[in-house]
Amino acid sequence: MSNSYFSRSCSRRFKLPALALSVLTLLATLPPMPAGAQASQQQQPKPDQAQPDSGGPAPDNGSIALPKKKDQPENEPPPAPAAPKFKQPEGAPSNFSLRVEVPEVTVDVGVVLEKTHQFVPNLKPSNFRVYEDGIEQKVAGFKRVEAPITALVLCEFAQNGYWWWKGQDMLNAAYAFTQQLRPQDYVALMTYDMRTQIVTDFTQDKRQFLGALQTLQIPGFSETNVFDAVYEAEDRLTRIEGRKYIILIGTGRDTMSKLTLDKILAKVKVTPDITIFTISTGGALRAMTEGRSGSWGAQMAEMDNLQADNEMRTFAKLTGGQSFFPRFGGEMPEIFQEINTNIRSKYELVYHPTNTKQDGTYRKLRVELVDEEGKPLRFQDEKRHPLKYDIIARDGYRARPEVE
Repeated sequence: MSNSYFSRSCSRRFKLPALALSVLTLLATLPPMPAGAQASQQQQPKPDQAQPDSGGPAPDNGSIALPKKKDQPENEPPPAPAAPKFKQPEGAPSNFSLRVEVPEVTVDVGVVLEKTHQFVPNLKPSNFRVYEDGIEQKVAGFKRVEAPITALVLCEFAQNGYWWWKGQDMLNAAYAFTQQLRPQDYVALMTYDMRTQIVTDFTQDKRQFLGALQTLQIPGFSETNVFDAVYEAEDRLTRIEGRKYIILIGTGRDTMSKLTLDKILAKVKVTPDITIFTISTGGALRAMTEGRSGSWGAQMAEMDNLQADNEMRTFAKLTGGQSFFPRFGGEMPEIFQEINTNIRSKYELVYHPTNTKQDGTYRKLRVELVDEEGKPLRFQDEKRHPLKYDIIARDGYRARPEVE
């Protein structure tokens, strides 16, 4: 059927207007649409029903557009903050690190009554004032120390005219010290005349120490090189960790040491963790002979004895120990009881010095006791009589050198 016939028949049957008739005539003349295009056109959703992917405006008759949320697991912790970035100094290598060492000083302090030599307990940190080179330091650590001891008994064993008197005093002192030992203590015996000799090494066996004392029968030389002996004793003890003690028993007279007094005092001052207690011998003989002879030789001997006493006092004072000058053998048990109390009962103070320089200089120390108001601490007995006391501490210490 021709297109003209179709148009005429539609116009006669439905009586269409002229404009509609012309449109139908135009559509009839277009080529037919492929079947695949028709199917895809039917499956495409209407524009007003499509939902935007990430929000935005939509037609008025459409649904409300909401943004999509990323899938996150529940109870997930928040991310950690970013690590701060360290800016390397100019010219420094990539693995540059900085280490700061804060110096720390430990001071052992003993407080004993002057009359009874009893240890004063129950003191508080606020009762102590520590001064370094005259500058007060803040005490950062405080505790009461009562621990086993490690002691070296250094005895003068020399042949001279006073051997009988001095030798008996020395043996009595050494035996008295043995009676104060406890099972956990370590003790060694070393003698000196012209040279030193280790009689027995450190041991906890009291019988071994007593057996070593019994071997001291006949001395070999008349010289008493106490400076060299103290130096060697300290040099050996520095290889042992912890607090050590030297019990020096002798006259204190030095005859021909290689070291001078200044050198040995410098060694004693800078050697840490070693306390020296000195017991002088020959006191009874000196009491009987002093001032009874007007000869020049006797006067020189008295001067030598006084100088020796001063040296023994200095050894003890510099290290925080004590010095004793007994006249009779019966004083020995009481002396060593006091030494035992001083060694085993102490207060340990720790502070960080305000002078942080590591220059190897010697720093003077001074310890004071104060009450709650900052005034000097005072003790009284039952009758309210004042009691004097002694503060036993090191005279100073040597700062660590920059390069050691």
